Amino acid sequence: MKTPEKISSISLLHRYLKLKKPSHPLISVFDFADVCVDPATLLSAVTTDFYVVALKKDCAGKFKYGQQYYDFDNGIMYFTAPQQVMQFEDILLSEVEGSVLVVHPDFLQGYPLAGEIKNYGYFSYSSNEALHLSEREEKSVMDIIDNIRKETENNMDSFTQDLLVSNIDLLLKYCDRFYSRQFLTRKKLNNDLLTRLENLLDHYFKSDQLIINGIPTVHFMATELGVSPNYLSDMLRIQTGQSTQQHIQNRLIEKAKELLSTTSLSVSEIAYQLGFEHPQSFHRLFKNRISVSPLEFRDSFN
Repeated sequence: MKTPEKISSISLLHRYLKLKKPSHPLISVFDFADVCVDPATLLSAVTTDFYVVALKKDCAGKFKYGQQYYDFDNGIMYFTAPQQVMQFEDILLSEVEGSVLVVHPDFLQGYPLAGEIKNYGYFSYSSNEALHLSEREEKSVMDIIDNIRKETENNMDSFTQDLLVSNIDLLLKYCDRFYSRQFLTRKKLNNDLLTRLENLLDHYFKSDQLIINGIPTVHFMATELGVSPNYLSDMLRIQTGQSTQQHIQNRLIEKAKELLSTTSLSVSEIAYQLGFEHPQSFHRLFKNRISVSPLEFRDSFN
């Protein structure tokens, strides 16, 4: 991948894509059909200082997105946050329909959304973790995006920014709902991912990796499974009610219970075998989860 080209403003983005000047310097909505740039240019990687929410729909045939091919008969959405790298591959602009909303963080300053937007995990999902929309969901999204477009094209008044931020907030909440629905409707795929996670943890725990590399991190698990950390945690919350970190800790506790009840290893030795640098950290986690200390748990078997 080429070194990313930095696009620091929405005005520069419009210039880069050969679009007309934006109506507002900090927020804009445009259509893919209006982009007039050589496809070879779009192969370059870019990074921006603003949020991007894009809806692609009604493309002919298959379309490469990230590392997978998707059928675009229904719409899909993807989201990127400031400083994330975007790379466009195999795009035939004549076959792409849809809209793009770009919002600079400065536009949200003074509103709760300025902080809340960072909590939407889909802004850090991998590019192959797009949101697949039903026809009804697509209409809901397009209605809000069209409202934002109309408001940005109207003359600014004292209500404009409040209305725009409210619509952005509404759009993100709907997308959060649709992602939750997707985790459920794609249950088999997510069950397969959960099975792969369990198998990965089984292998990690049965080998010497806990002693050699320590407790596996969320980032390590996600990388091994080929998904982003946020996507993995969000999927697990829907499936199990727990984050990836909590899931890993549960497995550690179960392994600790096994060692405490079936071996004569000291608590410090067990902590070492489970990848803890300090026995105190193991003691604290165990007591927080089980409400008794490791020794008290062991004594209950005597």
